[in-house]
Amino acid sequence: MINRNLFRLAFMLTLGLVALQVSSPASAQGGVACNTAITSAPTGPATVSTASTPYGQVLVVGSADYAGCSLYLLTSDQLNSLTTGAEPFACSNNTNVLGPPCSSVLWPALLTDGSPIAGPGVNPALLGTVTRTDVLPGVSVQQVTYAGLPLYRFFLDETPAETEGANLFDPVTSPAGTWYLVEPSRGRPAPGKARFQIETAPVGGTGQEQTVLAVQMDNDLSAFPNASFPVYALRTDRDRESACQGICAAVPWPPVLTSSRPEAGPGVDQSALGIVVRPDGTQQVTYNGKPLYLFYRDAYILGITGTQGIYGAGKITPWGVFNTVPPSP
Repeated sequence: MINRNLFRLAFMLTLGLVALQVSSPASAQGGVACNTAITSAPTGPATVSTASTPYGQVLVVGSADYAGCSLYLLTSDQLNSLTTGAEPFACSNNTNVLGPPCSSVLWPALLTDGSPIAGPGVNPALLGTVTRTDVLPGVSVQQVTYAGLPLYRFFLDETPAETEGANLFDPVTSPAGTWYLVEPSRGRPAPGKARFQIETAPVGGTGQEQTVLAVQMDNDLSAFPNASFPVYALRTDRDRESACQGICAAVPWPPVLTSSRPEAGPGVDQSALGIVVRPDGTQQVTYNGKPLYLFYRDAYILGITGTQGIYGAGKITPWGVFNTVPPSP
């Protein structure tokens, strides 16, 4: 068990170091760190390239200053496009529980001055831009998009090839969402192999404890690695067919994704795990044929915000009723 006070101290010290970066010049030893916050508009076009990682081939920054730094998408950013801009991006500079703004400090937006450039392995047809006025106060800037979703760095990725933001189930964004590395062929999430275990947590955070099937997330996050979160099945889903699409999957009930055959931990039936391909080409994990989902209100950061619990059990929604999943058939 991680000591919550130690975790809180470590996390806040990290935030303090990021705050110092905002006001300090780049290291004289050359290069700007991947976690450097945004303080000014870009002066040239951004380049997007690719790199090989344990999550497969993924997008990275190709421009000189940030070359090799991992790039991420945020699932709940889809709400902006699904509502034709009526809803703001989930990672913005609005107030959040951690303090430092999301799109300039915690997850610095990949900005460009001019059309972004496609490096080796990048599909130029998927590159685009979106105008943002919430990254730098009072300044209109262009953020690079891929397959329509904005791209970001992560403040805990200090050097190229780091992937601390991979599969991070983030309660700080508004609404909560999952950060994924990005595969280059179609711009889909690159989650790697999904791994399942048993989790015992209180219903509603304070109620009776329940033992349920859970998936590991936050895989490389040094402060909170391999955290697990309950998964849910939608009662009205047919076998290997998901009725949760659009806004349902973008925000409240994100599908549990995998890049290859999912893996069962102790107490979980490996033979019950499977895969269904969603309309967008992503692979969603199934259990006994039923597609699996996360619930956005289950997201928490140990000792910082939120509380471990099972908050989605029995939820009645426009798409049907979501229930937890027993780990054994």
